[in-house]
Amino acid sequence: MRFMNADADSSAPRIRKLTLAVDEGRCTLRWLWPEQLEAVYVERLELNLMNSDRVGEEHRSVADYGDHPVESTQGRLKLYTREEYKANNGYVDRITGFGAIQYTVYACQMHEDGPVLIRQQDEDNQGIASAGKADIRFAIRYKSGFFQKRKTVLITVTAEVPVPKEALCYVRKQGGVPLNKDDGTVYPFVSDFVPGKNEMPSVEVAKDDYVRLFFTDGPKYGAAYRLISD
Repeated sequence: MRFMNADADSSAPRIRKLTLAVDEGRCTLRWLWPEQLEAVYVERLELNLMNSDRVGEEHRSVADYGDHPVESTQGRLKLYTREEYKANNGYVDRITGFGAIQYTVYACQMHEDGPVLIRQQDEDNQGIASAGKADIRFAIRYKSGFFQKRKTVLITVTAEVPVPKEALCYVRKQGGVPLNKDDGTVYPFVSDFVPGKNEMPSVEVAKDDYVRLFFTDGPKYGAAYRLISD
């Protein structure tokens, strides 16, 4: 088994308009099949949102290995035929627990040396499903004196599961509570969040400043977590 870039051959078959629907723990994938394509390979990859700069083998897509043959896919690639697709009205996978799952459907061409999977740069053959969102609750308290020009912000984050520091940021705005990540000055967190209560170091702000937490990347982290203000 090996990969080939779709851009290298204009006649290479491509998967189009992949959609995902999750209902009661079942994820259904549907897509447009190229004419005369009889089989695809479906990759299921559980995304590692912790320490994303040091991704292990179990969290790498098999397409990351380049164009040389892939000997082991650790069961993540599944051959699926057009007939199976018709019989099941799509590709159905069961998902449980928390986190995000990335599905990629590769068009497959059979050559003398084995199957060749088509890697698409347009990502039209790829989608992300939520296996269940873990709650991240946050509380913000302010402390100040009557004649002080500044106040102290106390932030508490309570998480159901480990959360990477890159997932969250806090935004400071003068004169009112920020409405979104771009509605003020953005500040990162310096350490990951552990399950349970996390008391953040206090922050000093002006007396008319207000703070709120947001995802740094809504589509990415919103697929795995639910951010709730207490």
